[in-house]
Amino acid sequence: MRIKWPETMSIQFGRAMNAHRWIMAKLGQYAPIPLRLMVGYGFLAHGYAKIVRGPEHFINILHSIGVPAPELMGWTTILIELVGGLAVLVGAFVPVAIVPMAAVLLVAIFTVHLPYGFSSIKLQEFTAAGAQFGPPGYELDLLYLACLTTLALGGSGPFALDSILGRPSARRKQEVTPNHRSTTMSRTGCEQQTRTLPSAGLSSGSGP
Repeated sequence: MRIKWPETMSIQFGRAMNAHRWIMAKLGQYAPIPLRLMVGYGFLAHGYAKIVRGPEHFINILHSIGVPAPELMGWTTILIELVGGLAVLVGAFVPVAIVPMAAVLLVAIFTVHLPYGFSSIKLQEFTAAGAQFGPPGYELDLLYLACLTTLALGGSGPFALDSILGRPSARRKQEVTPNHRSTTMSRTGCEQQTRTLPSAGLSSGSGP
């Protein structure tokens, strides 16, 4: 008996979904690791590049586009990129580090990249000097924001400093909870015995 094409596709789709469930069950917990590595390294690379070129170069750029207190904002941005990038890379204090990192990205979108549209890669021509690109848009900033949001909502995943440091406290909570329950049960039992004793005395003294 020949199997019809829709039935074949249904069987293959079911097998693919089963394989996907198996992969998610085995490897799903490791999904945040590539995001941490990419976002953390990206921020570190941008901060390090500003240091190598000279912070005054970046400060002059901020001054030319009208950013208030360009020296303060320039050094603040560099520190956020270096410290925040390292924090995300090792998975330490990620929910806290994400806030200033997202602020830097939003400022970059609205002060620099927004007038140039969405695409961050605009290949204009290829000359003897190599590929020539136009001004980058805000696409890359949105990708970074999406990754940071995913880490904030889904967690840093395994091999993160947050999860390693959180294990002792989780064990303490597990140890305290049974002790608290046993103490509560013993107190409840004592209260029940205390209530029973007076009633037993009354019943024994009510006879002739």
